[in-house]
Amino acid sequence: MRLNYLAYALGLTLIYIGLVILIPVIVALVYGELGSILPFLTASVISMLLGAGLRKTVPDTLENLNDIKKAEALFTVALSWIIFGLVAAIPYLFYGLSPINALFESISGITTTGATILTHYDYPHAFFFWRSFTQWLGGLGIIVLFIAILPQFAVAGRQMFFAEAPGPTEDKFTPRIRNTASALWKIYAGLTILEIILLVFAGMPAFDAVCNSLSTLSAGGFSPHAESIMGYHSNHITWIVLIFMFLAGASFNLQYKVVAQKNPLLLFKNEEFRTYFLLVILMAVLITASLHFHNFTDALFQVISITTSSGFASVDFEKWDYTSKLILFIVMFMGSCASSAGGGVKIARWLVVFKSMKSELVRILHPNAIVNIKIDNKTIVPEVARQIIVFVFFYILIFAVTAVIMSILEQNTAVGLTGAISSLGNIGPGVAVSTGPMGNFDSMHTASKFIFIVNMLVGRLELIPFLVLLQRDFWTLKD
Repeated sequence: MRLNYLAYALGLTLIYIGLVILIPVIVALVYGELGSILPFLTASVISMLLGAGLRKTVPDTLENLNDIKKAEALFTVALSWIIFGLVAAIPYLFYGLSPINALFESISGITTTGATILTHYDYPHAFFFWRSFTQWLGGLGIIVLFIAILPQFAVAGRQMFFAEAPGPTEDKFTPRIRNTASALWKIYAGLTILEIILLVFAGMPAFDAVCNSLSTLSAGGFSPHAESIMGYHSNHITWIVLIFMFLAGASFNLQYKVVAQKNPLLLFKNEEFRTYFLLVILMAVLITASLHFHNFTDALFQVISITTSSGFASVDFEKWDYTSKLILFIVMFMGSCASSAGGGVKIARWLVVFKSMKSELVRILHPNAIVNIKIDNKTIVPEVARQIIVFVFFYILIFAVTAVIMSILEQNTAVGLTGAISSLGNIGPGVAVSTGPMGNFDSMHTASKFIFIVNMLVGRLELIPFLVLLQRDFWTLKD
């Protein structure tokens, strides 16, 4: 691992993060909130100074990252997210949040988890815009954004792109990875703008429409309203957010192909999307039946919100019956589609896992049979299938260990179980009373908050970069 390459990449990232942090200053000026300028200006200056300092340590001979190695890309991405979370927490300190709460809110934002420690919502517009904007940046990934706009990442982008958004396969649909990143951001930004327009027409205040849209397409869930989407008391708004949450959980690669080829039927030709769609409907129907066939809209909204890891609420589902909440807990393990803004294991991985189980059963009955695992008629090579199974194993292991620890710390099994999966899956609210859709995580033990923070980061980067950091060979340093 070459320190010069790490310093160069992190220096660039910090400088441009510093520029991004200045955007809430514009919001503060628009609403005359002069007191909100200093928090973001301070964070911006700190970020750019750190970035410039790192760049000065790099020799002039290093002008790009063209030959960056996979291990270096993994470490750069992991460290970029940690640093981004630390810098993004700085403005919250100016609003009275403790350091651990500021970091919790920041990491929850950039990882699009949406869990909050806020006990009240008496904050300026710039504060709420920053919460939602960090989610929007984290939805597709800050590195993917920089790949799309910065020439320095043009060649090295491939390694960093798949390090930040690892999936079952390397799915790029243009010859150049920079074009792929750019296309993804166009779809992402276009859907965000469309939702803003629709929400304004549905009667939502313009500022709220912007914040909620930023949080919807990122599958984040932060809302400027204390009661989330429920607080707007509008069925039209509920359905608009529901539809865009669903799209946020679908593959943006697939959506790009649909737009490019002008063929919506491509969605249902994709096995992962079909499974995603059918599971959402099935779980919503089961919850509706459990609720005695009432509130199908709210049942569908909450299933989509949780499986996409959005975390919005159209109803206080903590008041639902035990069966309905149990179904929602199961939904927490589903995840969204690969190459989406959503979190969790991802439907594609579950397809591979269950097809692998089926193939092993066939081999038991027919030892000489050659059974290939296929998705969309494409064979999944054994190495990829094995990696996916290992991924799911580690995912469940991390969930189990953190659930036990948090249950002990909080002396509450429900909080421990739902807190572990909601943080690891970047979901946000749990199904326990204190951490439900109308609750917050402020009262949690400090150690529990730290575990939550680590889980959120591990879940957002889908384990791989962090598991690699545990390997001894990874820490062999070079100039």
